[in-house]
Amino acid sequence: MGDRQLSTALVQYTASAVSDRGRKRPSNEDAFGYSIEHGVFIVCDGMGGAAAGEIASSLAVDEMMRLLVAEELGVPVRDHAEKAVCAANQAIYIRSQRNPKLSGMGTTLVALIAEERRILIVNVGDSRGYRVRQGSLLQITQDHSLVEEQVRLGRMDPAEALRSPLRNVITRALGTQSQVTADIFAIEVEPGDLFLLCSDGLTRELSDPLIESLLRLDLPLDELCTRLVSAANKAGGHDNITCLLVRAG
Repeated sequence: MGDRQLSTALVQYTASAVSDRGRKRPSNEDAFGYSIEHGVFIVCDGMGGAAAGEIASSLAVDEMMRLLVAEELGVPVRDHAEKAVCAANQAIYIRSQRNPKLSGMGTTLVALIAEERRILIVNVGDSRGYRVRQGSLLQITQDHSLVEEQVRLGRMDPAEALRSPLRNVITRALGTQSQVTADIFAIEVEPGDLFLLCSDGLTRELSDPLIESLLRLDLPLDELCTRLVSAANKAGGHDNITCLLVRAG
């Protein structure tokens, strides 16, 4: 599948995505969705056991896509995004309450919403959003994870965080509580900017410098996605791996 394009008067977006089960997991609990036409791009990483994790991530993507591609005239994009996050959270939470087998299921969320030269990146959990500008990689989102919060408080150094047995514990997710708050980052886009949305199956295996070096390659977006996933699998592939790349033209 080649890269797809959206043209506006100001900026043109192209996107591509790859999701892979990895080498250790029996199923893929990640999900993604995007609409270049509407400028909406989403990656989710489900949890709660195979069936529950897959249901949670798919529900989140479906609800977010359904609401964010719907035109709401006069509603600011940030408000629209917050409303979609609340609706997705409720959909998962209600479903888990109705079925004991799905109790406790949830999902991370990282989404990019493009509005010509301005984008919002929305995140809950430890799936990440990055920007590459002029070859330099910047992590935009902050992980909602126990160890990353300890690092930010100065109670743990990054090397300890990488080795910690608690590194899988996330402190915020969609669907595990009746309400959730997403972080929302607003960014002015420059032509040539490249955005990466990914599940932690990528970032647990590959360092930021390695991700940066791969994203500097002059290749189509679908090939870049494939290379990132292949590198994560070669490094161990301990988790599901999803990469979604969005380039601003």
